[in-house]
Amino acid sequence: MQNFNKKIPPEMAGYRLDKALAELFPSYSRSRLQQWIRDGYVLVNTVPWRAKDKVKGFESVQVSVQDKEEVPWKAQVLPLSLLSLLYEDKDILVVNKPAGLVVHPGAGNQDNTLVNALLYHAPELALLPRAGIIHRLDKDTSGVLVVARNLAAHTHLVTQLQARAFMRKYQAIVTGVLVAGGTVDAPIGRHPKQRIRMAVVENGKPAITHYRVIQRYRAHTHIRVQLETGRTHQIRVHLAYKHYPVLGDPVYGGRLQIPSASSDTFKKTLRTFQRQALHAAELGIIHPNSGEWVQWAAPLPDDMQMLLAALEKDRQEHA
Repeated sequence: MQNFNKKIPPEMAGYRLDKALAELFPSYSRSRLQQWIRDGYVLVNTVPWRAKDKVKGFESVQVSVQDKEEVPWKAQVLPLSLLSLLYEDKDILVVNKPAGLVVHPGAGNQDNTLVNALLYHAPELALLPRAGIIHRLDKDTSGVLVVARNLAAHTHLVTQLQARAFMRKYQAIVTGVLVAGGTVDAPIGRHPKQRIRMAVVENGKPAITHYRVIQRYRAHTHIRVQLETGRTHQIRVHLAYKHYPVLGDPVYGGRLQIPSASSDTFKKTLRTFQRQALHAAELGIIHPNSGEWVQWAAPLPDDMQMLLAALEKDRQEHA
């Protein structure tokens, strides 16, 4: 536990206590400060106040920063291949997650997840909401993730994410030949009938996806995708909505499309690619401590590189 003492400045007279604290302690979210107020970890002139109580200025405030475990998950020693670190310092970790690895423990995946491996590498993550994970990738999507290592960094990164300040670029292989790039601006919410799926729905949350063509093949396209928002399954839903679903997507991909006169080897390559061909290739953020812009890139995993090589060979054979 750490104790911080400050004086309420006179210009904050009339502020709610939680609002005043949010300005005095910007490293912590307002919701977290409100919880500490409710739990009695905030004293004003040595006595507990409510979040809605109004300050007059010049009050003495003591905040006890709580170091308590936020997550029930346990650390596990997992193969280093499951914890491919691109960068780490005292504030953040940047990880290249492989396809097939679940991020958080949950129903059906109680252990052997990225979080279990991270907790072994950095035990302090147990003190943070969701073990410091700021954004997530689907189990079968590979690529770059940033993880906060302390509350100040967590608050800073969550604020950036909410302000759409993260730079997130993906690469995908889709079914169909795109003529050009474009933007999908369509709200996403739960599918009205199939609750495990997401869909473009009128009352969904705003969602914007930009995409550009890298290479066209006979019946597929290699594209670069940039997220402006970050809804669940956003890229997969938006591309399926445009009738160019991500190749191999078991939920939104539809029937496998094999171009005519394909070789048996090429057919086998398409049929045996059993995950969505989607990779989080680049991530950029404002560093929560230095304030500088930093970014990382993760190369395409072997399975996607092999798939692209097969697509290119098929294209050349039918040129």
